[in-house]
Parts: sequence; C-alpha cells; structure tokens
Amino acid sequence: MRRPAFRRSRGDGPFRFATTGAGVILLAIMAAIAIFLIVKAVPALQANTGNFLTEKFWTPNATEPKFGIAALAFGTVLSSLLALIMALPVAVGVALFISHYAPRRLAGALGYIIDLLAAVPSVVYGLWGVIFLIPFVKGPWTFLNEYFGWIPLFAGDAVYGKSMLTGAVVLAIMILPIIAAISREVFLQAPRSLEEASLALGATRWEMIRMSVLPFGRPGVISAAMLGLGRAMGETIAVALIFPATFGITFQVLSNDGNSIAANIANGFGEATPIGQGALIASGLVLFVITLLVNMAARLIIARRKEYARAAA
Repeated sequence: MRRPAFRRSRGDGPFRFATTGAGVILLAIMAAIAIFLIVKAVPALQANTGNFLTEKFWTPNATEPKFGIAALAFGTVLSSLLALIMALPVAVGVALFISHYAPRRLAGALGYIIDLLAAVPSVVYGLWGVIFLIPFVKGPWTFLNEYFGWIPLFAGDAVYGKSMLTGAVVLAIMILPIIAAISREVFLQAPRSLEEASLALGATRWEMIRMSVLPFGRPGVISAAMLGLGRAMGETIAVALIFPATFGITFQVLSNDGNSIAANIANGFGEATPIGQGALIASGLVLFVITLLVNMAARLIIARRKEYARAAA
C-alpha cells in the first residue's frame, strides 16, 4: 500500500532531525547501559566457581564465590506470569466498563482513579502487602492447599503468608492500573462506524464489543499486557519486602520459597563485596535481556497486526 504524499514545509527538516536524534540518543543510552553491565559483571563471572546459568546457590561474597541465576530467573518469570494471569482479565473488564458501559461522569472518575493508582510508589504497595496482605491471606492460602492441593501450584506440606503467590498478588495489583489504562485508551479508539454498524444489524452491546471492539483492541491489549509483564519483572521494593528471599526452585507457590532478580539486588547490594556487587550486576544484565526480549515480542505481535497499524497511523 503506497503512502500518501505530504506537502513539505520549512519545519519538516528540523523536526525530522530532532526526532531522528532522539531515536539515536535512546539507542545509545540502551547500548551504554548494556556495556556498563557487561564491564562490571565480567570480573565476578570470571571469579565464579559455579555455573552462572544453572547454579541455584548464591554465595558471591564467600572466599570461593559460587553463584547462579537459575533460581532467581525462575522466580522472576513465575511470579510475573502469575501476576499477569490475575491482572489481565480484571484490567480488560475495567477498561471495557469505563469505555462502553459506565455513565460519562462515572467513567471519568474511574479513569482518574486508575491513572492515580498507576502513579502510586511501589514501596506503598510493599508496605501494604507486609502489614495487611500477608496476615490476611494465611486463611485463603490454607483453603487452597487443603482443597486444591492436587494442583501442583497449591501443593505442599506447609502454607505461608510470605510466599511467591502473595508476592504475585501484590504485583498483579501494581500492574493492573497500567494494563487497564492502556486498554481503555485502545478501546476508545475503536472505529465508531464499526460499532454503529454492529448495532444497526441487531447486535447487543456485548455482541458489538465481542465482534468490533475486542478484535480491534486485541493488539493494544497484548502490548499493554507485555508492558505490565515488564514492570512486574523489574519490580524491586515491593517484592523485596514480600518474597521469602530463598534460592530454591519450586512450583509450589504457597511454600516459603522464592525470590526474584530485582528483589535479590535490593536486598544484597548494600552489604556485598566487590565480587558480590559484580554478581548482582550480572543478574541485572540477565533481567535486562529478559525484559528486552519481552518488549521485542510485544513489538512483533503488534507488527503482525497490519489492520491495527493502519488504524493507528
């Protein structure tokens, strides 16, 4: 499909130069961060007596440093995926209610609250989790373990409030406003002609949403979900307060086991030796690569939806 011809003005040249420069600066910053992480991580990786990719121990401050990223990467990915599974349906429902069901005044107030929740500092969520959520969930978690223990996620001999699942709940609450806010904006951009055509053919409001709004907004929702997943993976303070901070690998999310890369960096950087700091920076490099891959996957998914790209152009 040929691009339409645009009339050029004197401001096009400087504007194009400024936007191109901004893009180049962004790439340079990303490259500089990657180079910094690699340079700082190499001495620690050379001193490591274990396998960095497969080892579950984390003792970089010992006389013979031995550390690996396996347990931390596993905990980061598992807790983030659990948070996304819990947050995505609720966020899409909230976005649909605000964009297509709620009265205008109520929709405006709810949209303002959603935007406000997205700006709450993570330490607030973490303190709320420690003070309120951990004591509160002990009963529900025991119920899950007793009646749904046949599911590997809820199995185990003991149940703890401070667990991987509790951390995932806090992460879900944190990423929910982001996904809901972006999804709401995407749903509001659905072509009015498609909605009116569906209603004119006799479709109900839900059928109109199912046939017109959701197909149009699906790439945007996927992008919002990936953005929320990236934030969940990189969240630090909240998970540092709630995760058990151990280095085991288990799918039993109610057990007192689990950690994440960001939480481990927050908990260990202050007392680490130079080799320990290098090890933490190396784990940060792994987190950098994981989040980069997640965002690249989101861009690929959106790029494959040509109809959305044309609509957004």
